[in-house]
Amino acid sequence: MEIFIGRQPIFDMDEKLFAYELLYRSGGERNEFVAIDSNRATIEVLINSFFSIGFDELANGTPCFINFTEELIMSDIFESLSPKDIVVEVLEDVPITATLIRRLKQIKRMGFRIALDDFMIQSNIHLYTQLFQQTDIIKVDFLSTTEEQRFTLEQRLKKEHPHIILLAEKVETRTHYFEARMAGYRLFQGYYFMQPQIIKGNEIPANMLQYYQVIALLKNPEPDIDELAEQIEHDVALSFKLLKLINTSSKRTKKKIRSIKQAILLLGLTDLQKWVYILAYRESGRKKGSDLYEELMKASLCRAKLCELIAKKAGYRNYSEYFLVGMFSLIDALLEKPLNTILTQLPLSDEIIDAISGTHAEMSAILNMAIALERTDWQKIEILQQSVAITTDDLLTYAEQANKWTTNLELI
Repeated sequence: MEIFIGRQPIFDMDEKLFAYELLYRSGGERNEFVAIDSNRATIEVLINSFFSIGFDELANGTPCFINFTEELIMSDIFESLSPKDIVVEVLEDVPITATLIRRLKQIKRMGFRIALDDFMIQSNIHLYTQLFQQTDIIKVDFLSTTEEQRFTLEQRLKKEHPHIILLAEKVETRTHYFEARMAGYRLFQGYYFMQPQIIKGNEIPANMLQYYQVIALLKNPEPDIDELAEQIEHDVALSFKLLKLINTSSKRTKKKIRSIKQAILLLGLTDLQKWVYILAYRESGRKKGSDLYEELMKASLCRAKLCELIAKKAGYRNYSEYFLVGMFSLIDALLEKPLNTILTQLPLSDEIIDAISGTHAEMSAILNMAIALERTDWQKIEILQQSVAITTDDLLTYAEQANKWTTNLELI
């Protein structure tokens, strides 16, 4: 399933890249904004940035401005985000209240920078002094404001809040650019420099039933971690997103993941619940994936279970790792990306990565046996049985069990 995100650069006075603004795009590669609820638009940007494309690929270490609605500002989503990656851009229609300012102060304490989008001073609002104390950057729209309106804001900031950086947005002409420089603006964004670039990625379609089952488990006062891990393992998309989240959020770690249970413990139940709710909300308005994706996901799950069963029979105590090897062995086909590119974005153990890549002799042998059985390549199976202690009868029994297990998941 193809997904799209807009990325427009923001430059400093030396015309060096300062940041990107990430923009919701659902009009494909036509660079169009299709009308959508603001909360859903921001959630799409966050999910596509974190899970589908990845911040490293999108920004390569450059901070990203992301629009936040009042509802999302008041949420606890920031505890799962990385302050070094994100500049919190407060949308122009967010009401300026004492409650908002208190929340922005909390977000600032977490290390995030605050930007005000499409800002202009209004005479009926009397909380600007408190608001500006929490503000790092103010974006001014050069297309929709007059020189007089801009001058009023510029003079107030110079006198009372010199710490605030002015960003000229929608700079369409060279005249706009030089006007902004002369007025003291230090950051610039607009078509004069570059229109938003469309970044395309692929995403594994989600299983909504699985989200609801995980949410139900998380509602228990003391959720069973083993049961949670088992439910998440039922869904390739959810397993992949969990690993991507750990690798790109504030939970990023040098530890390598060997099981879904370990990933849950590392992320924590609070953050897991938060992101599963967000993913479920986002997926509720989307269409189901194609038949090809459905079949690839079923094959991935069946292969995962078969690898686990073979590993158990062969006496390997780390059979949960074999499950992940099987699950992600088709990830390149699902995402339509080179396997090596995907694996570098996941915090999997070196052994799992080597097994999927085909370079880990012991673990790759079991994966290859599962693949050979799918292809009914009995000659290959006989060769592999020399290194994997399992009879043909047992192998066929486990293949039947894996198929039944996959069918019973009731994929939708």
